[in-house]
Amino acid sequence: MTQHAKGTGRREFLGRMLLAGGAAALGAGGLGTLARLASAGDRPATNERFYVFAYFSGGWDVLLGLDPRDPAVFDADNVSATRIQPAYELQRAPGLALVRPSESAVPEMVFGPYIGELAAHWERLAVIRGMSMDTLTHEVGRRRFLTGRPPSGLLARGASGSAWLAAQFPEGALVPNLSVGVESFNPDLPVEVSAVRVSNAADLVALLRRADPTLDPALDPLVSMRLAEEAACARSYGSPTLRAAESSRLRLRAVLEADVQSLFNFGAATPEMDALRARYGFTTDFGSPEAQAALAAQAISSGVSRVVTLQASSGLDTHFEDWQTDHGARQRRGFDAVAKLATHLAELPYKDTGESLLDRTTIVGFSEFMRTPLVNARGGRDHWLTNSCFALGGRVRGNSVIGASSDVGMSPQAVDLATGRVSEGGEVIRPEHILRTLLVDAGLTDDGADLRVPPIPALLRA
Repeated sequence: MTQHAKGTGRREFLGRMLLAGGAAALGAGGLGTLARLASAGDRPATNERFYVFAYFSGGWDVLLGLDPRDPAVFDADNVSATRIQPAYELQRAPGLALVRPSESAVPEMVFGPYIGELAAHWERLAVIRGMSMDTLTHEVGRRRFLTGRPPSGLLARGASGSAWLAAQFPEGALVPNLSVGVESFNPDLPVEVSAVRVSNAADLVALLRRADPTLDPALDPLVSMRLAEEAACARSYGSPTLRAAESSRLRLRAVLEADVQSLFNFGAATPEMDALRARYGFTTDFGSPEAQAALAAQAISSGVSRVVTLQASSGLDTHFEDWQTDHGARQRRGFDAVAKLATHLAELPYKDTGESLLDRTTIVGFSEFMRTPLVNARGGRDHWLTNSCFALGGRVRGNSVIGASSDVGMSPQAVDLATGRVSEGGEVIRPEHILRTLLVDAGLTDDGADLRVPPIPALLRA
């Protein structure tokens, strides 16, 4: 299984549960609540980690967000020398200005005018600038960031970082690796950490609910009892395959009894769903960035998922005047959705540790590359090899800016990975450095994912 090109169907999902459901479900028995299903109370609190990957689809404009330039310095008089054109005056919104979130922020912590609510999280936020993508192709850039390895042509190589992270924490999640509208890959790891792909919350509800036809309520416990008796016999107990099948059956029954799908029934007229929709700012569009962020919060906070990948923004491939009219607003909408997710997680306590769920959740925002620093003849921006990304929460060293693009053409620059500062003797940061840092932080100190780069110590708190 190298790639999930379509959403995972119910039959494939149940088959995956049968193959992998084994030991965790056998230990869970016939538990009737999701909390017990996840065995959250049995896991060492010090080892718990969660992850969200927020993909901004189409190639974002970092001048409008993560890597701005002062238009008073980079103006029309010196554009031929700098090859950088902020062009904020071309955006169809008056009074655009750079954003400095706080006087206490490091001097480099300055954002473009469409950073939105994300700037409020500056104390937990790290921005990585001057990355090299080595490509101008959407599929190549996206797949390199997902897997941390350059594709072979357009074909992804290796498993997605989400699968590797899910494999580091294999216990306690119904859907360890959940992807909403973003492709995923797993040719290397056990099938249970492959991403379950859905398009929106409604798809996830359909995946997790009881499917028709259902057994008569009077017959269902009798059938279950008969299967349990069969599983207890010597022949079944001596077969690893039959033991795994029985443990998967018990786990699925526990999931259905826990009514997991109700957590994602965003159209329900209940006080809980009314509050969730109001918090994230959506009504009926359950595939919107806001709804996807809410889905991630529900999946992680309830113990359903360990890693969630979502599409925070789309329609960013703006080569024409739509860059002036639409790009900034679309990008800001994604930043705002991620900010709402971070705020929500920060308000949720993590067990009895005194920490919040955001303290245990690392959020990574990325796109396949940036747009050109110069506006093209059509009034838009094209593809550029350089990139930026951000990391938020978890053990991320907040209030930090790592690396920088150059002041001539915004090209990548080498960085001292220990300090995060530009250094001629350093390394040019690429997506694989980000994923390697997350994997090392998760406990995978050897390079099992074959990323062939060191981690970035400057990205994590000591």
